[in-house]
Amino acid sequence: MGTVAPAVADAPALSIPATAPSHPRCSDIAAALRDSASVGLGLVPLGLAFGVVVTHAGLPWWCAVLFTSLIYAGSLEFLLVPLAVAAVPLATVALTAFLVNVRHVFYSLSFPLHRVNGRLAKAYSTFAMTDEAYALTTADNARDWPGRRIVWLQVLLQVYWVLGATVGALLSTLIPSNLNGLDFAMTALFTVLALDALRDRRGDLPTPVLAVLSALIARWLFPGQFLLAAFVLFTAGLTVRRLVADVAARGSADA
Repeated sequence: MGTVAPAVADAPALSIPATAPSHPRCSDIAAALRDSASVGLGLVPLGLAFGVVVTHAGLPWWCAVLFTSLIYAGSLEFLLVPLAVAAVPLATVALTAFLVNVRHVFYSLSFPLHRVNGRLAKAYSTFAMTDEAYALTTADNARDWPGRRIVWLQVLLQVYWVLGATVGALLSTLIPSNLNGLDFAMTALFTVLALDALRDRRGDLPTPVLAVLSALIARWLFPGQFLLAAFVLFTAGLTVRRLVADVAARGSADA
C-alpha cells in the first residue's frame, strides 16, 4: 500500500518578523523633536521676553497665551503689544501686519506644502509657516521629509513659543524687563539660520552679495522707502537669477 503525503507539506511557511516595525507617526514625532530642538532653544528665551513685554505693558498674562496661539507671528507680536495698549484702529493694525509679514508670500513659493496631506494639516501648516519652520524645511537635508514630520515640526516650534511666553508672563515679576541678552535672542537665532542656509548652498554665494547690492541701490535711489525698495530689488534679483538658471539648465539638457 502506498503512502500519502500530508496535505500541508507544500504549504508556504509563515514568516514572523522578530520585531514589529515602529509606528510611522511616532517616528515622525521623534524626528521632528530632534529637528526642532536647536531652534527651540532660541525660541524659549524669545517667548520669555515676549511674556515679560506683555505683562509690563499692562496687559493680563493670558494675552501672551492668546497672541502666541492665535497670531503666532514672532516680531509682529512684539509690535502688536503697544498697538493693543494704545487701541489703534484696526486698519493700522492690518497694514502693519501686512508690511511685516509680506515676506511669507514668497515663502509659499518654495515651502513644501505639497507634501502635507489633509485640509486641516495644510491649513495649520500654512498658518504656522514661520521663518524658523521655513528655514528648517527647505534645507537640503529636509528634501525627503514626509508631510507628518513637517507638521509635527511646526507644532513643536509653536509649543516652544507658547510655553516660553506663558512662563515669561507668569513669572514677569521675577524677570526684570531690562535683562541683557533677551533682546538679542532673535537676532542670534536668525543669524544661525542664515549661516546654516549659506552652508547648505555653498555654490550660491551671490545671494548675500545680491542682498548687499539691493540695500545699497535702495539706499541711494529710494532713501525714504529704503526697506521696501531693498526688499523689492532683492526679490526681483532672485527671480531673475532663478529664470536664468532654469534657461541654462534647459539648454544643457537639450545639448
